[in-house]
Amino acid sequence: MQALKGLAGRSLSLKKHTIYQTFSILSAPAENHHLPKWVYQTRRTLILEPTSSQFVNLHRLSDSDSGIVEINLNRPDRKNAIGKDFLRGLQQILEDISTDDSAKVVLIRSLVPKVFCAGADLKERKMMTQSEVNTFVESLRSTFTFIETLRVPSIAVIEGTALGGGLEMALSCDLRICGENAVLGLPETGLAIIPGAGGTQRLPRLVGRAIAKELIYTGRKISGAAAMSIGLVNHCVPAGEAHVKALEIAREINEKGPLAIRMAKKAIDEGLEVNMVSGLAVEHECYEQLLDTQDRLEGLAAFAEKRKPKYSGK
Repeated sequence: MQALKGLAGRSLSLKKHTIYQTFSILSAPAENHHLPKWVYQTRRTLILEPTSSQFVNLHRLSDSDSGIVEINLNRPDRKNAIGKDFLRGLQQILEDISTDDSAKVVLIRSLVPKVFCAGADLKERKMMTQSEVNTFVESLRSTFTFIETLRVPSIAVIEGTALGGGLEMALSCDLRICGENAVLGLPETGLAIIPGAGGTQRLPRLVGRAIAKELIYTGRKISGAAAMSIGLVNHCVPAGEAHVKALEIAREINEKGPLAIRMAKKAIDEGLEVNMVSGLAVEHECYEQLLDTQDRLEGLAAFAEKRKPKYSGK
């Protein structure tokens, strides 16, 4: 079953006590015509030495919710602004999740009332040199790409403000659930820059080119209801209920065959990067990898016996 590990979510490597971090980025065409027209290429990004972060923590749910993990953002004094320590903590937690075979669904949520993430820490940014800013943004972009390529589904739970890098973080997730009090936007052009952590690429792929251009050119902030209407979020629920809705969806996913979920994500994400013929080849490859699994046999047996399946991820 080694092939099931695939490419996604195994590329980030935090080397403790060093100042380098290794990520995979999308790059040159792949030689295998069954794969998308890109492959993963390793790049080393300079960051500070990894240490524990007080701003980001990991919570693993238990009992019937075992397999659901939550990344909690908690920097109330700066509205979860993304600074060096914050980013470092997020990177370490992603490393933990990527090597945890028991993780089946990831929720990213804020513990700070009325805010998901306000974006970059501009006070810290003001003290950086031009070179340091470039390095930091590159590391931020790579981190969000890593969220996107996790083997398991990710859900952004948005209550309140999600601006700039905060929205870009949410865009890197598979699903987005927001409260009706949410305020979302990419205001970077107002600071004479552009969204630099994936916003110019992920937003148009999600809502379409014209709408994305309008939102980025104007830097306009939109409500949760408006975000729902353009397909930016999957669900907009009453304020304060986004986490409840996200958990509801996570539990539905958690009940399914974990290997099937991973292969479904791989087939969708990689297939959308190529033409239909190549995409169908990706789908076939992913389906084929599930044939010789214990979970497939368990699913058939449970159906025949009219009982709930007990999947092992094997």
